[in-house]
Amino acid sequence: MVDVIVAGAGPTGLMLAAELRLHGVRVLVLDREPEPTKVVRSMGLHVRSIEVMDQRGLLERFLEHGRRHPLGGFFAGIDKPAPERLDTAHGYVLGIPQPVTDRLLGERAVELGAEIRRGHELVGVDQDESGVTVELADGARVRSRHLVGCDGGRSTVRKLLGIGFPGEPARVETLLGEMRTDVPPEAVAEAMAEVRRTHKRFGLVPLGDGVYRVIVPAEGVAEDRSVPPTLAEFRQRLRAVAGTDFGVHSPRWLSRFGDATRLAERYRSGRVLLAGDAAHVHPPTGGQGLNLGVQDAFNLGWKLAAEVAGWAPEGLLDTYEAERRPVAAAVLDNTRAQMELMSTEPGAQAVRRLVAELMDFEVVNRHLIEKITALGVRYDFGEGHELLGRRMRDVGLKRGRLYELTRSGRGLLLDQTGRLSVGGWADRVDHVVDVSEELDVPAVLLRPDGHVAWVGEDQRDLVDGLSRWFGAG
Repeated sequence: MVDVIVAGAGPTGLMLAAELRLHGVRVLVLDREPEPTKVVRSMGLHVRSIEVMDQRGLLERFLEHGRRHPLGGFFAGIDKPAPERLDTAHGYVLGIPQPVTDRLLGERAVELGAEIRRGHELVGVDQDESGVTVELADGARVRSRHLVGCDGGRSTVRKLLGIGFPGEPARVETLLGEMRTDVPPEAVAEAMAEVRRTHKRFGLVPLGDGVYRVIVPAEGVAEDRSVPPTLAEFRQRLRAVAGTDFGVHSPRWLSRFGDATRLAERYRSGRVLLAGDAAHVHPPTGGQGLNLGVQDAFNLGWKLAAEVAGWAPEGLLDTYEAERRPVAAAVLDNTRAQMELMSTEPGAQAVRRLVAELMDFEVVNRHLIEKITALGVRYDFGEGHELLGRRMRDVGLKRGRLYELTRSGRGLLLDQTGRLSVGGWADRVDHVVDVSEELDVPAVLLRPDGHVAWVGEDQRDLVDGLSRWFGAG
């Protein structure tokens, strides 16, 4: 028997496995596919996910394989520069293909002691008061204390639980693939720039050596999107949209995606939880999907570990849904809006031009960038200081950086007074006495996910905050 089975070895599942292993939780990751996918669904990490990697000491690995890009132009492809002085030390997008992200997170999980079994398809779930029994396609059964479904938009776990997945089906579809062309890069770039004046769901992104990532609107919505498109379909749609098929050939992989928008009715059923695309699907506009799943895992990991270890205060695990489901709902809304703004219809184009004008106001531009990058996320911890519920950015300290102190995944009291104590919580919370010129409060208590749980200087108030998030002292 293991502590937690994670269904799905994508970025959400692998991030969750690593977070659980930080706390000594015995983790088994099951994935139905025999090999990791080569399909590049996502091309990058947004600011909050970059911060998450920094908080866990993984950022250097990602920077080695990625490329930094400016933050502007991500909301519906409207070309505006990013606002100045965003509340982060990482004001960029990190371009990195999803298979590389998957590999780096998988390596991290295995380093920490997680077991990953590929080619093991989950087909049954049965839970009782003491645990969950998972049945595999080969007839084997595995027992765990908890199960987390990170198995994508067609989640088997969600379906077996009978959790509703309401929303809107796909209205439009987009073809996506990597393939070669012998057309000179200058000619490709010129043609793409002309087409993108009206078709924002179109692009040929050079990957080097004559290989391009090709994105083009499909003619309609396929009955079964799990069936990949053909090269002939790509050529036909390129000619229809761009007037040329660019002579594409030798595809590495071909795929399709729609703009369906769905949100699970609940994220938990007893000892089973959902995360990532298993809990929410939405159009890929703004590049938020992978990031949303990774951040789900970052929120859930320490809470589920606390439940396994036995120190979780009552209701802690339920705060996962209470905090993350509204975030997903907001992402669904902004991607819906972006899809409308990317339509070629005259009315939508008029609204797009109006939104582009509004984005010249710094406050509007900042608001939209903070939505896309998740910097604007604030969990509802009740009334209090403006920092309460927000993630704390990496601030400089007298003896280093804040994020360098968060690698263990424990809570952290940053105490600029030197008069406070974490007392009976020292096994769960680090007490750091240091000062920062960037922080104008006496002390902050951070949860393991970096969100501010308490602000102040009164020891009795601090004890209340410690009890609320870290159980009995």
